[in-house]
Amino acid sequence: MNKKLLVTASIAIACVVAVVASIAIAETANSQAGSQPEFQLPPGWTAEDMQACMLAGTPGEEHKQLAAAAGTWHGKNTMWMAPDTEPMTSECTAKITPIMDGRFTKTEWSGDMPGMGPYNGFGITGFDNVSQKYVANWIDNHGTGLMRAEGERSANGKVLTLEYTHNCPITKKPAVMRWIETVTGPNTKTIEMFATDPKSGKEYKMMRVEFTKKEGGAQVGG
Repeated sequence: MNKKLLVTASIAIACVVAVVASIAIAETANSQAGSQPEFQLPPGWTAEDMQACMLAGTPGEEHKQLAAAAGTWHGKNTMWMAPDTEPMTSECTAKITPIMDGRFTKTEWSGDMPGMGPYNGFGITGFDNVSQKYVANWIDNHGTGLMRAEGERSANGKVLTLEYTHNCPITKKPAVMRWIETVTGPNTKTIEMFATDPKSGKEYKMMRVEFTKKEGGAQVGG
């Protein structure tokens, strides 16, 4: 067999092998698909019910706003232990990362709490399509409880207000801390936290943090 015929035969064999392989893959896929039970709605469910569940899990504009804050932020803290006390200052870093395919963001906060040592906090923030509320959880190395929050964002998108519920270690009762996050520029924002003094019952500003983004793009609303 001459070289030309050898090359032609080789090409023909390669084509046959490719076709056979394609047929085998297609038959395997069809076999696997056929082995799966056909999806059926649960008894009493309607197509509208299933659509409602799908919409509940679909990220929207609110989730994009949360994700836009992704990046590393440097913060300058001013803290008050109780009403009418002298402020204490420190610095912190907050790293915000989108998770669950953009449905939530996680915040990893580190810094120093004057008189109490190193501080590390971890939070998850999202928007619940069903309740139409922003939701959040928070834990840190200065407590053993889990803080839970719900809240809303202002019409212009610049102010997010959350109300965290936690157990006061002094009164042994549920207490509320207000978290007000305000976008002040493309790469700047402030966070103010308000708590109720367990001794006087008065609400006071317990912390103010001025944040500047060091890494990541500009946030929505800036």
